[in-house]
Formats: sequence, C-alpha cells, structure tokens
Amino acid sequence: MVIHSAQDIMQALQAVENPRIVITTHHKPDADAMGSSLGLKLFLQTFGYRVDVVSPTDYATFLNWMKDCDKVIIYDNEPELSKQLAMEADFIFCLDFNHLSRINEFGEVVTKSNAVKVLIDHHQFPQGFENLTFWDDLASSTCELVYRFIHVNNMDERIDKHIAECLYTGIVTDTGSFRFSNTSSETLKIAARLMEKEIDHVEIYNQVFDSFTESRVRFIGYAISQKLEVLPEYNTALITINKEELKKFNVITGDTEGLVNYGLSIEGIKFAALIIDRTKIVKMSFRSKSNFASNNFAMQHFNGGGHFYAAGGSSELSLEETVEKFKQTLKIYKAQLNEN
Repeated sequence: MVIHSAQDIMQALQAVENPRIVITTHHKPDADAMGSSLGLKLFLQTFGYRVDVVSPTDYATFLNWMKDCDKVIIYDNEPELSKQLAMEADFIFCLDFNHLSRINEFGEVVTKSNAVKVLIDHHQFPQGFENLTFWDDLASSTCELVYRFIHVNNMDERIDKHIAECLYTGIVTDTGSFRFSNTSSETLKIAARLMEKEIDHVEIYNQVFDSFTESRVRFIGYAISQKLEVLPEYNTALITINKEELKKFNVITGDTEGLVNYGLSIEGIKFAALIIDRTKIVKMSFRSKSNFASNNFAMQHFNGGGHFYAAGGSSELSLEETVEKFKQTLKIYKAQLNEN
C-alpha cells in the first residue's frame, strides 16, 4: 500500500477546476465518522467546492447538532440521488472505513464511479480500493487525520468553530474521552488547538453523552441487569439482545452505542461482546484489554475487524447459533484470556 501525503491529495484536488466531491463513511456512522465527514466537508467548502456527504444509513440523533448534519444524504432514503452524485463526482472521499462492504450497497456505486477515490482512515488491514491514501492505524481517530490533513497543508486558519466542533467530537469519542491507549501526546495537542477555536467542549460532551432518551436509559438498565452474562472461565462478559427486545424499548440508531463497554468495566474481565439480532444479520461488537486482540478474533471467526482493543463482526446464523458459536470459539483462546 502506498500512503500519500496530505499535500499530494490537496494538489490533486486543486488540479481540477471546481471539483465535485462526495464524502462517504461507514453504515450507522458514529461520532468519528460523522465528525470527520462533516468537518472535511466544511473545510473543502471554504474553497468554493461543491461537496456532498452521503451516508449509507441513518445516524444517531445525538449527532444532529453538528453543522450541516441536516444536509447529509442518506443512501437508504435517496438511492438514486446518491448514485447520481457518486457517478458525477470527480473525487469520492472515503472516511473512517477501509473496506467497501462497510458502506453496504453504496459500495457497488463507488466501485463503478470514475471518481478518484481518496481514503482517510485509521483502521487496520485496508482493502486497497482507493487511488489516494492518507492512512495511519496509530491515529486516535479519523477526525485526527482530517485535522492533520488540514494542518500539514498549512491551512489551520480555515478551521472555524463549526469545523473544530466536528473534529473535536470525533476525537473525544474515539479516545473514550482521552482515556484509551490510542490517545497520544499529539492527540491532546490537536484537541487543544481545536479548543482554541472557541468551541464549547462542555456543551459538546452534553450533546453526545448526556442527551439520552428515557427509553434508551431504560434499555441500558435492562441490558445490564437482565442480559449481562459473565463467563469467568474465559474472563469474558457477554450481552445478547434479540429483535423483540429492540422493539420493546424502541431502540433506534445510536442507542446501543457504548453498551459493550459496561461488560469490559467489570473487574477481571479481559474481553466483552455485544451480540444483537438485527433481523437480516446478527451484529457483534467486541472490546478487549491487556494482550487480547479483539480485531483478530473478529476477523478470524465473525467476518469482521477493527482495532486491537475495539472491533466488530457479523454472523448470518441465528442469534442463538451465533451465541453458541461465540462461546465455543472462546475455548480456543482460554489460555490467552487467562494470562496475567
């Protein structure tokens, strides 16, 4: 894989007169995905470029306050418009994902487009579908990489309050409020520079972490009290949610965000999983501590991947069969999960 410089990408953009740009990100985008996409959009619009953000699916309501969130085009809702924009684009920026399967059916559209594909991402094992790559798996977040892209091109003065809010939000969430191991000294310096843009970091925290609906709070309480299963022989915690429970608590996009972390917060637990029946497919989230690679576990057994300590996967088996497979798979890793 050839990693291109931020200057290479900017030069490619500036070589095209009035480029048409599409920015896309992974399905069910989180704060880093939406923050990097909208932050980059707002930045590129300072040059007068036409920029559209296309998300494969809807996103969490607690991100609705971000600038231009209301202008994001949802592929599931507007497939024809999304296709038209992609086919007419000169550049398609792919943010916070590195495999086209992560953007669902829109991935086929991106493949067919003649646009220059630009990857900006921090996940391991990129697929290599792109033409230009700005990638670093040691970066805290894609928002950090978007900031670096701007900074290396000596264009910090173009970062206004709204751009800074978007990028800061993604950094805060992907670092677990700066407590995860992906938080470097450079990450903290970038966050400080973004705060200098007069953002209200307290209000950002309130919007993202303190704006739960009553149904979401009750759902989280139910999941922890009734559905949490501890497997001490594997130092593992598991939460399983079926489709009836999703319906009972009116679970919407974003309501399960962070739920898997409650299992990992238990003393002695090294590995935690959240397994949810999404009707068409069973979705899985993994979190780990110590020396256990959750991304390898996901990639080897559940069609997934991600980061060392945070990964995701999926299963086409039933929920019950998936849970059974998960528990049987743990036996392979018993010694590793019991290492001190």
